[in-house]
Amino acid sequence: MAEQRAATKSPVGSPPKSPEAATSGATSPAPAQVPEATIEANDAPADEGDGYSTAFDTSSNATASLSSSVRDFNFENKRRYHKYKEGRYAFPNDDAEQEREDMKHSMVVTLCGGALHSAPLQNPQKIVDIGTGTGIWAIDMGDEYPEAQVTGIDLSPIQPAYVPPNVAFIVDDAEAEWLYADDSIDYIHVRNMGAAIKNWEKLLAQAYRVLKPGGWIELQEMKWNFNCDDGTMGPDYALTKMMKLVWEGLGKFGIEADVADTNPQRLKDAGFVHQVHDAVKVPVGEWPKRKDLSKIGAYCKAVLYDGIHAVTIGPLTRGLGWTSDEVEVFLVDVRKDLLNSSIHSYVYYHSLAGQKPKEEKA
Repeated sequence: MAEQRAATKSPVGSPPKSPEAATSGATSPAPAQVPEATIEANDAPADEGDGYSTAFDTSSNATASLSSSVRDFNFENKRRYHKYKEGRYAFPNDDAEQEREDMKHSMVVTLCGGALHSAPLQNPQKIVDIGTGTGIWAIDMGDEYPEAQVTGIDLSPIQPAYVPPNVAFIVDDAEAEWLYADDSIDYIHVRNMGAAIKNWEKLLAQAYRVLKPGGWIELQEMKWNFNCDDGTMGPDYALTKMMKLVWEGLGKFGIEADVADTNPQRLKDAGFVHQVHDAVKVPVGEWPKRKDLSKIGAYCKAVLYDGIHAVTIGPLTRGLGWTSDEVEVFLVDVRKDLLNSSIHSYVYYHSLAGQKPKEEKA
């Protein structure tokens, strides 16, 4: 049985209430609000130097006690993976990866000024988190909206044992048929699932069906394409090569790269309106002069450094036929470039929200 952890609050404060969304209408996907400003680098020398309940306590049949087979795990290349529907997700779920996912959550919330969402929610009653992972976002949302019922869904039973009484978790495949009733959910949250979902059209169609009229879906995605504004990143940047290989390996299993670019049109095609699409620069490393961006860059570098093995070992061995030793040799240069503070690279974080029309068209 998987060890159950006590719930931990995100180190970032509670989010502010979201402003009313700008309504772009349903005529075309909302263009991403991409920041044009260049991040100024710091060229100075670097210094050396309770009321909680059990997560699965519920009377619902959908969240009944999990069988031992669901709680089993697979082990491969010294990493632990989910057993339930094994192979559906290419990345590990062991303790090291869980800690990294929690750190990624803190990075995103810090980047967003403490906000857990960009959709303009108003008194949501039912919230669903697709690909909940450790459950940290769902737990934070449960605290932020104590009147709402928050349900996290994931293939891995790795969520904490004790959570707010309005939070529950289900072990399931988000690409299977959803059992939620039509028009029953207020908000659906999908974060960093670009490397996991094969059929986005089906997922968005199911989300549209179960959302209440006026309900929101939000797709939050880190786009790991590395950019640079000052010429310090060369064409042979090892992290660029790494992500090219990762997406090539995932492509062997039907995973599409860069869904942050293609999902706005999918949202429109699924019937969602009033799209809100923001893209924010995320520095890789502490190189920015601004202290807040330097802090975010430190988060990003740590998320990458701690996850380099996790994100490559599955796609490269399963998808491209590499040996684990070949992966380790390749990662030497990746780590070297990542730790090179003279390279001022950055990626983009995308937040895309869409609303189900308040009144269905006849």
